[in-house]
Amino acid sequence: MDAKSWWSQTDSRLLEAALGLAALLVGTFGVLFPALGVAGLMDPMDTREVEAATATRVPAIVTDAVTGHGMTLTGTHRAELVFANPDLGQRLLLAVPEIVDSALLFLVLALLFTMARTLRGGDVFVLVNARRLSVIGLAVLVHALLAPVLETLTTEVLVSDTPMAEQVPFSVTFTGEYVLLAFLVLGLGEVFRRGTKLRADTEGLV
Repeated sequence: MDAKSWWSQTDSRLLEAALGLAALLVGTFGVLFPALGVAGLMDPMDTREVEAATATRVPAIVTDAVTGHGMTLTGTHRAELVFANPDLGQRLLLAVPEIVDSALLFLVLALLFTMARTLRGGDVFVLVNARRLSVIGLAVLVHALLAPVLETLTTEVLVSDTPMAEQVPFSVTFTGEYVLLAFLVLGLGEVFRRGTKLRADTEGLV
């Protein structure tokens, strides 16, 4: 069955519009707004979800003797670390994990958008799409490995030299699902690459 019989130009444009809108939203709300918050041009991020040292606790309020800004830790096992008036350094540390995660997601969406554009010609099995899939797989793998480490390191810096350091232990939790997804995408990219190469070799024999 011809691919064009079940996938129309309208379908391609709708997919491109959806991916383009998703990329725009991620870039705006995940990268631009947090960056503006760091610069003080918008309300900054002031909360970080952390692993509490004990399973239960009552809300605790302490004061950072260095900056003089209030810091609140509330919750049970998964607690919230809230800064009453974060300074520039704290705003940056709070926003960096969100910005990096969103930047990687924006890259994935942008590459999917360019792949979707190849559907206009009725054929996505081209070598450039194999390379794009490889980059997507690497981006997902980087996210899986970097995101937990980056959040833990920035949290450690945020609570260092404060009474909260004893309440927020240093711990990194990796998500195996993202690692598996990354290798699946990388495998799919290799399938694309070999398929396009095989087709090119076959056409060369005709």
